[in-house]
Amino acid sequence: MSKTFDNLQESAAAIRTRIGSRAPTVGLILGSGLGAYADTLEDAAAVDYSAIPNFPVSTVEGHAGRLLVGNKGNTCCAALQGRVHFYEGHDARTLVFPLRTLITLGVKTFIITNAAGGIGHDPGTLMVISDHINMFPDHPLRGENDKRLGPRFPDMTNAYHPELQAIAHKAGKSLGVELASGVYAGLAGPSYETPAEIRMLRTMGASAAGMSTVPEVIAANHMGARVLGISCITNKAAGLSDQPLSHEEVTETAKQVHSTFIRLLDTIIKDLPSA
Repeated sequence: MSKTFDNLQESAAAIRTRIGSRAPTVGLILGSGLGAYADTLEDAAAVDYSAIPNFPVSTVEGHAGRLLVGNKGNTCCAALQGRVHFYEGHDARTLVFPLRTLITLGVKTFIITNAAGGIGHDPGTLMVISDHINMFPDHPLRGENDKRLGPRFPDMTNAYHPELQAIAHKAGKSLGVELASGVYAGLAGPSYETPAEIRMLRTMGASAAGMSTVPEVIAANHMGARVLGISCITNKAAGLSDQPLSHEEVTETAKQVHSTFIRLLDTIIKDLPSA
């Protein structure tokens, strides 16, 4: 039997000793340049990833590598301030361990965010993810399946929960923020895609491309959690502009939409159905 289940119990127990009586029901995974949202949680306890047994530690600029557990109104949230990526050398099972730990703590609903290259949308757009295309060469469920975590063959028909998508669009409308909707293509990285690859993804129906999110969404559905995905379109994908792609552009655009992003997440969390 896999050690994953026991490792999750160990990690969750270590976190509980640091967060006291806080009991999170909503999980936030905050991508490049978007991690500052976690600092807006009230009465928050912070835990460095390095202090959590079995947790992988991010090495990417813009990913602080901290777990914050605190309140948004009447909702207790657990925010992962940054994530680890496949291109950092981790396998897919390692990528999803932090998310699985939050579910072990009691999280039932996730808002998973990322910075992405726009194929069908312009920089500065916030896109509600309607579906994804998995282009990763590894899968978080590959290998032995532990039935205590989820089924061998989980259904992914509604990987991004329709009710949560509707809540997000309603929140955007109430704020006067026009949210896009589209399909996210997840790729291994760390090099950006070539123009030919972007043309392929566009033909396949992708609206944005990035290097995260997909493994986490698979693992969340495997364990029965609901997911809302939001991409911050930070740049035009390769071949769609004359500007070379860079991580600096990604983080700078994310900063520009920071205030809108905060207002949107605040409203979405307020409107989430009670866990």
